[in-house]
Amino acid sequence: MNIILITKKSHTAGSLRLGPGQSLALVLAVLVLLPGVMLAGGYLLGQYRAEQEVLPREWAAEMQRQRQQIAEVTRKAREDMNGLAVRLGQLQAQVVRLNALGRRLVEAGRLDAAEFDFSRPPAQGGPGSDPSLGSPLDPPDFLQALEDLAAELSDRERKLQAMEAIFMSRGLQEEVLPAGRPIRKGWISSYFGMRTDPFTGLREFHKGMDFAGKLGSDVVAVAGGVVTWAGERYGYGRLVEINHGNGYVTRYGHNQKLLVRVGDVVTKGQTIALMGSSGRSTGPHVHFEVHYKGRVVNPARYLAAR
Repeated sequence: MNIILITKKSHTAGSLRLGPGQSLALVLAVLVLLPGVMLAGGYLLGQYRAEQEVLPREWAAEMQRQRQQIAEVTRKAREDMNGLAVRLGQLQAQVVRLNALGRRLVEAGRLDAAEFDFSRPPAQGGPGSDPSLGSPLDPPDFLQALEDLAAELSDRERKLQAMEAIFMSRGLQEEVLPAGRPIRKGWISSYFGMRTDPFTGLREFHKGMDFAGKLGSDVVAVAGGVVTWAGERYGYGRLVEINHGNGYVTRYGHNQKLLVRVGDVVTKGQTIALMGSSGRSTGPHVHFEVHYKGRVVNPARYLAAR
């Protein structure tokens, strides 16, 4: 085999003569090495392109993960904010209820409204400290502070409700317990106990107290209750009887005119009749009796209770 060679420098042609064995070796080398080189080059080129394609996919996947994390953090933050808003609304509602309850207690307990003013925040103050020494609350601490405040408000609400119940019970007792005089103007003309009867001149037991006054003046209930009698009754003339509960009953006799009927609910201090001299009477007055658990008692002790 002859191989013609032309050099670039001399531009002259030369020849290389190969024997049959060398020619065969050259052909085999070309047939074996060339495909190998091409395969190696193709592999390297494919690997390079694959790397170029894999990196953008990994970056895209990482970006997607970052977006998901940001979305999750944003969602959780919104849920936390919504939860805080709901909790804040609940606490504000509790404060409104406590303020209303406090105002009712001030009225029921006849307390100083200026001292217990529930329409204003409590007065606070004091010397300031270095702001750098303090630190804002972290979200978990803030949430815990809200929960502690809610627990404190609930405890205060229960205590105030208990106080209200006590005040209301006390007010109810004051309303239904006989106390005070059955007239607005007048004087005591006869006491409870043994006396000389004005009609017979004999000693007998007087079951009530007589309060004299001007004809037609007001006769008032000494406690709240229900009217159980309103009409004529032997010896009493025109009589009003009131049941106050807890065993107490009061009677108001010798009236000129009755202003209530059986079944009426009356309040303490309400005018129930006009003073007269009906029945067994010597002049305008009201015969006042107090009964406790079916027995007549001295009204004088209830006059002092006012």
